[in-house]
Amino acid sequence: MSPRIALFVGVLAACFPGLAASQATPPAQPPACAGPEHRQFDFWVGTWDVATPAGKPAGSNRIERVLDGCVLLEHWTGQGGGSGKSFSMYVAAEKQWSQTWVDSSGNRIVLTGGWKGDRMVLANAWKGRDGKDMASDLTWTPLPDGRVRQVWRQSSDGGATWTTTFDGLYTKRP
Repeated sequence: MSPRIALFVGVLAACFPGLAASQATPPAQPPACAGPEHRQFDFWVGTWDVATPAGKPAGSNRIERVLDGCVLLEHWTGQGGGSGKSFSMYVAAEKQWSQTWVDSSGNRIVLTGGWKGDRMVLANAWKGRDGKDMASDLTWTPLPDGRVRQVWRQSSDGGATWTTTFDGLYTKRP
């Protein structure tokens, strides 16, 4: 800094003592997604082989943290060739998780929910192609052996009966 500028800054600081204080670096803010709620789905992060409970391969899945750790990005590849992706995040203002799924069949599913007991539960409701009211719930349960069980159920009668559309056991790759 030149001597003239230093003198000018010194004069300003002497005449306006609060000016220097207002220019101080603000205190560091915690990362936007640092709260424990944002970590509730961390058990799902990793690269997984997915099979039915009977052991038949169902596909593979890679879940990674992106966007400064605020979002889980899912990369699904089904055994039959279909693929899909989802974005999952804890929405602090709503105090719930949100997931948007899209796939190679042109489907989109938007789910919301949260941690219930020993599992993550996300659900939605929509109109089927025939105009009927439909509902889904998906659960992800971390198992004691390190695997994760995902179950997707659907109802077309207001939740009186449910049909399991997917039941997968995730085994983490080394």
